[in-house]
Amino acid sequence: MAGKLFLLPVPLGDHDGLAAIPAANIIIAEGLKHFFCEHERTARRMLRRMSATIDLNAITLHRLDKDSEEADILAMLAVLKEHDGAVVSEAGMPCIADPGALLVARAHQAGITVVPLTGPSSLLLALAASGLNGQRFTFHGYLPKGTNERRQALRTIEQEAHRTGSAQLAIETPYRNNAFLADTLATCSDRTRLCIAVDIGQPGGSVITRSIAAWKKAAPDLNDRPCVFIIG
Repeated sequence: MAGKLFLLPVPLGDHDGLAAIPAANIIIAEGLKHFFCEHERTARRMLRRMSATIDLNAITLHRLDKDSEEADILAMLAVLKEHDGAVVSEAGMPCIADPGALLVARAHQAGITVVPLTGPSSLLLALAASGLNGQRFTFHGYLPKGTNERRQALRTIEQEAHRTGSAQLAIETPYRNNAFLADTLATCSDRTRLCIAVDIGQPGGSVITRSIAAWKKAAPDLNDRPCVFIIG
């Protein structure tokens, strides 16, 4: 009998956040011995926060990241054919802006049951609070790093937002947030709306939507703070 692959959400930040994790999720986590994660240290810290009864010395953490190769995925599938396991994200919901989807896709092919568990998703929380179009939206993930390439991508995204009315979501590595914002303000029309959702669920966090013209008058310092950007 093949095991189940659970998608186990974790808190979005370091301050509390456990209130957003259902008790049923914690019970499931306490019964698992295999976890699939990007970084073992982060996964151990998250699991310890979720439950003091999880014996970290009795579980196995399997590295699952963007560099995982076919042999790695096959080894994980072999585990899941015998045991239940869970994908653990670095923050929030697994497999959304997260390499866990690599394993989930192969689990479906292998006939392994995939079970998504309820928990926080910064993308959906930001979109819900943005006032932008929650009926039609696109998530672009990370835009190109180079200034010219990123600005071209922003122009295309903005055109799509104006053409269809859809919300356009993107994220950036926290230490590049200020450069991302600077390129957005330099590229987009003053009448375009931009939502900046920063430190969602954490002290000092906020979700604010303003026109580009308004943001230009008071651009925030977003350095090293987890953000979701939404153009609409």
